[in-house]
Amino acid sequence: MKKLLMLLFAAILFAACGGGGQDNAGETPKTDDAATKTDDATTKTENGNPSYDPNRGEGKYTKVEVGATLDAAMADKGEKVFGVKCGSCHKLSDEKLVGPGWKGVTSRHTPEWIMNFVTNTDEMLNKDPKAQAQLEICLVRMPNQNLSDDEARSLYEFMRKNDGIK
Repeated sequence: MKKLLMLLFAAILFAACGGGGQDNAGETPKTDDAATKTDDATTKTENGNPSYDPNRGEGKYTKVEVGATLDAAMADKGEKVFGVKCGSCHKLSDEKLVGPGWKGVTSRHTPEWIMNFVTNTDEMLNKDPKAQAQLEICLVRMPNQNLSDDEARSLYEFMRKNDGIK
């Protein structure tokens, strides 16, 4: 009786794992067409994830209006934000503390990039090549500071003031 049960078990195991004698190794599995369709504007990488185009404007800020002269009141508000949320990791010089120094930041990055980075840090660190390069230098992920739109814009104006815009 034990031999019969073992034989039956072996037959079931063989049938479950056997694949019916067809070699499917080189075939692409068939899937529902609706599930595999992609938006034509989104290209895919080798691993199937959407690619990231830093010029496509995926962030919230696609156009930041910046005046030729500094908005001093806004820069003062931004200085307060810096003191509370940024100053423990960033210096106003070009010296790195935990994060990079801020001197010249507005000439290295567009206003849109900076605004998207300070308000959507995690997404930028996951997708943006410039942010990832900075992470490789600093070795510490910038925490999301949950900045409001007004705080972020004031902070950008303070960055401009720090860079000598008058």
